Amino acid sequence: MKVVLFCGGYGLRMRDGTTEVSKPMIMVGHRPLIWHVMRYYAHYGHDEFILCLGYGAHHIKDYFLNYRETASNDFVLREGGRRIDLLSTDIANWTIHFVDTGVDSAIGERLRRVRHLVADEDVFLANYSDVLTDAPLPIMIDRFRDSDATASLLAARPDPSFHCVDIDGSGRIRQIRAAGDLDLWVNGGFFVLRQGVFDHIPKGGDLVGDACTALAERGQLLSYRYTGFWHPTDTIKERNNLEALFSQGERPWMVWENDSTRAPAPAV
Repeated sequence: MKVVLFCGGYGLRMRDGTTEVSKPMIMVGHRPLIWHVMRYYAHYGHDEFILCLGYGAHHIKDYFLNYRETASNDFVLREGGRRIDLLSTDIANWTIHFVDTGVDSAIGERLRRVRHLVADEDVFLANYSDVLTDAPLPIMIDRFRDSDATASLLAARPDPSFHCVDIDGSGRIRQIRAAGDLDLWVNGGFFVLRQGVFDHIPKGGDLVGDACTALAERGQLLSYRYTGFWHPTDTIKERNNLEALFSQGERPWMVWENDSTRAPAPAV
């Protein structure tokens, strides 16, 4: 199944003023975010990727054109370095399409511009390339296939440290409650889509604001509510927290390295 990755946004909240790389190229450990997302999909057998490029496209192209397997795989050095035998590989079986979808394009428009590359797929996958999870992708896909929905998205709980306020007509706050205490869910950024989604994306349109909103009104949008590990990287703070987890060896999103018998957190 093909995977469309949106990786052309500016990622302004992640910018530190000294680098021009796009958010998917922010490093976590020894690899960029987009690599972690791609390894997640490849672990489940989905290893044909369509990269919707825009801002910072040359960084993504150069990274894969000059990819070093030795950075994340064991190997044997022979003949004084003239020969390297890899003991495992990351991307040898991957097919990656690099497509310029415009610097300022909305997500829906980026998807429209690669429509011809997924035309042979009844069902395909899509992702923002900046969120990590250990959600059970095969179950998510099976639930979608068994439905008549046109699109499905992973629904996750918001940061429990946020506080929601109930405000009356005069502007006075009646109640403050932690987001974790409320039945709130956010778009988790992992999509399963059918071809019908293109019927609801106007030229220059958005995937969520236009297509998903219209499909929800028609009862054609499915959710997969997940309470396990889900970590966005919208801010430098969130990226630093992810890097800390990586450094501590707490890497639940790296499903390709984890014990295959570990039971995932339940979906609800």
